[in-house]
Amino acid sequence: MSEVGAPRKRPTLAGVASAAGVSLATVSKVLNGREDVAEDTRAHVLRMLEQHDYVASPKRRKPGVRRTIGLVFDDFMSPYATELIRGVTDTGGELDIDVVVGRFSGPSAPGSRTRTWAQRLSSAGRDGVVIVTSDLDPGQVRSFQKAHLPLVVIDPVHTPEAEVTSIGVTNWTGGLSATEHLIGLGHQRIAYLGGPSEAAVNLARRHGYRAAMERAGLPCPPELAVDAGFGFEAGVRTGSHLLDLAERPTAVFAVTDVTALGVIQAAHSRGLRVPEDLSVVGFDDTYMAEWATPALTTVHTPLQDVGRLAVRTLKRLMEGETVDSHHIELATNLVVRDSTTQPPP
Repeated sequence: MSEVGAPRKRPTLAGVASAAGVSLATVSKVLNGREDVAEDTRAHVLRMLEQHDYVASPKRRKPGVRRTIGLVFDDFMSPYATELIRGVTDTGGELDIDVVVGRFSGPSAPGSRTRTWAQRLSSAGRDGVVIVTSDLDPGQVRSFQKAHLPLVVIDPVHTPEAEVTSIGVTNWTGGLSATEHLIGLGHQRIAYLGGPSEAAVNLARRHGYRAAMERAGLPCPPELAVDAGFGFEAGVRTGSHLLDLAERPTAVFAVTDVTALGVIQAAHSRGLRVPEDLSVVGFDDTYMAEWATPALTTVHTPLQDVGRLAVRTLKRLMEGETVDSHHIELATNLVVRDSTTQPPP
């Protein structure tokens, strides 16, 4: 008979396999995300892993082997991602840390193969993970904690739990300064073209826009504040809708540079000139903003610095240190270029 208060034995892979009634090899395949497992078997094994609270033993690092971190995106085919990758990889090189870039597996769900995502990352030798603009549910957060895998989130879709370290920028202030710039030029009918309605960065930028409009005593009719997406197609589609209004806006503040370029495309297709007929402001100040025609007025976000800070913060967590704050914001500032001017007479 075991003593009361005796430490609980660590569940083994063999024990999970026995409880699930499958081979050790099958459990290993599920943990490593192999495709050659039937879906019902996979779901059953995942339930057994969860019930037994299985966590693989951390791998011992061989002498001289560099640390490796994962940098995970929903979408890494964007100028925003390019800037972050540069900051992360540059700093990784300075700190002798290798960086592996990948795609986000999505939120966990009962029976989903993503439940063991954190475990697979740990088994693959990741010492920590930076996740960018993704929605982590509590189940995903717990999976990282169980895998003893330090985590830093950049621009999370929702405000993460208190124990999750996150890094962002002053989105509200950026939205305020972008809109105040347009107001200062004399615009009154200013539209906000936002991203996904649930995204925290979108809400903060929208609130900054509304605060500037309210301070100036200008109306914010609902048809001028619309949510779409972070991409070029969203800018074209929703920008077209705004420009086809009976009383169209004279200026548009878009949630990202790429979205702003979509608005400019929608304006050009209607024979409108930017900025003579329509002023446009973006957000992020990626390399595309300066390359655009006309060059885009935008809110500068120090994306490379965000990437650098994410790696340095993750390194501290990997070394068992505590961080001073679980959420850090870097300052934004407005960069005025050629896409904004006074409204047409």
